[in-house]
Amino acid sequence: MATFAENRKAGFNYETLETMDAGIELLGFEVKSVKKGQCSLEGAYSIVRGGEAYIIGMHISPYQGANTPKEYDPLRTRKLLLTKKEINELADKEAVKGLTIVPLSLYNKGRRIKVSIGIARGKKRFDKRETIKKRETEREIRRTLKNE
Repeated sequence: MATFAENRKAGFNYETLETMDAGIELLGFEVKSVKKGQCSLEGAYSIVRGGEAYIIGMHISPYQGANTPKEYDPLRTRKLLLTKKEINELADKEAVKGLTIVPLSLYNKGRRIKVSIGIARGKKRFDKRETIKKRETEREIRRTLKNE
């Protein structure tokens, strides 16, 4: 199982409450591009509209610039492949104020490309400072233990 892209900012900007795996609807040349690692989840988010889930803001570069269709949009909205039960669960969570659906990573499972999505709550500035402080203290502890 190879990871093609990760949303590293999601761990810093959001507190992940629950995670879920979903398939993603891609075009053929997008699959090749993702497998080559030419994709980014920075700033991407998911929504549920009309009984279907979509991912917005995920950037997938063209595999071969000269061979891609002229109307291709790298930031196009892509459909997430989930069961009705999972979509309803996401819609209920999205309706709660302060919760959002954020893609965490893009990986393969066999021949399929999957996206790990998380139901997350945005962190406040003091939460982010606390995260930085905790990370630095853990790093300092490891450094002192290593030197002993």
